Parts: sequence; structure tokens; C-alpha cells
Amino acid sequence: MPYGDGMNARVRSGERRSEIVGAALEVIAERGYRGASLAAVAERVGLTQQGLLHHFPTKDALLVAVLQERDRWDAVPDTHWRVDLLASLVEYNAMRPAIVQTFSALLGESVTEDHPARAYFTERYARVRESMATVLRTEYGDLLPNGLTPERTAPLLVAVMDGLQFQWLLDPESVDMPGAFRDFLRLLGEPVG
Repeated sequence: MPYGDGMNARVRSGERRSEIVGAALEVIAERGYRGASLAAVAERVGLTQQGLLHHFPTKDALLVAVLQERDRWDAVPDTHWRVDLLASLVEYNAMRPAIVQTFSALLGESVTEDHPARAYFTERYARVRESMATVLRTEYGDLLPNGLTPERTAPLLVAVMDGLQFQWLLDPESVDMPGAFRDFLRLLGEPVG
């Protein structure tokens, strides 16, 4: 196979993998991980299940690709996070309900012992709490205006962000996710415009 043909095949394969990951996001958002099937994802992208397995040999491999893709979309180097940027992230999430729904469905299912994303979410939350503590320490020092340390406040910050997402997904007309998060920042002592 000439070099150009091999390069084109890799590009097409990468594009197809991206298409499959996008379809998997949709199917998981609609049905949850356990209810999602490789056949449903394959059908959505016009492949047979065997064709899909060429790109992702297992459902777990596809799940990992979905989670990695979602993290790539939200990737900001830790040194660039600030408390006010967290409010922007919440606003951004309010514009992409399908992604938030997929993440929330996977998170909810991952609390079971045998779920393939359990380790991913456990490790992710450890990193996120650490990152949030760093953000809070940079902003406030060793104590926030409310008297709590950044380490004590970080899990609360993460819980508010995720809890608001669940409430917003269930009743978007009644829950102003960005507004409620800005209210929480005021409780931390952050002036929010």
C-alpha cells in the first residue's frame, strides 16, 4: 500500500472512531451504559456490530473512549482554573445537555462494584478534588472567608456542581444551574457579577 493510501486509511479510521464515539455518547445519554448496546451504536453510524468491533473490540473499550473524549472537551490545565472560570464551565455545560446527561448517567451507574467506569470516576474525582483545592488555595489562601480550608471546601464545590447538573437535567425549567452555582460562589465569599 503506498504511503498516501495508508495515511488516508488512518485518517478515515480516526474519523470513523470519532463518529462512533459521538454515536455512543448519544446512545448512552438515551439509555444509560447498561442499556446501551454495541448493536445500537453500530446501527446509528451505519456499521454492522462486527464493523464497530474492528474499531472498539469491547463495550468497555468504547466506554473508555467516550469518557476520554468528554475529558478532552473540558480540558483546561490546572494552572489556568480560577473560581470565576468554574462559573463559566457551569454555563458552558448548560449549553450541552446531551454531554451532561451522558456523564451523569455514567456517573450514577458507576457506583456499582462491577461497573467498568468505577475506577475511572474514582480516580477522576480524586484529581478534581485536588485541583479544586488548589484553585481555592490560590484564590483564598489557607482559609476561605467561611473559615473552611480549601481541602474541606473542594468536595463541597464538586458536589454542588454535579448535584446541580442532576437537578437541572430533571427539571431545566425550574433549575437555573449557572445562577445557582453563582449563588454558591457567593456563599464561599466570591464576589460574582
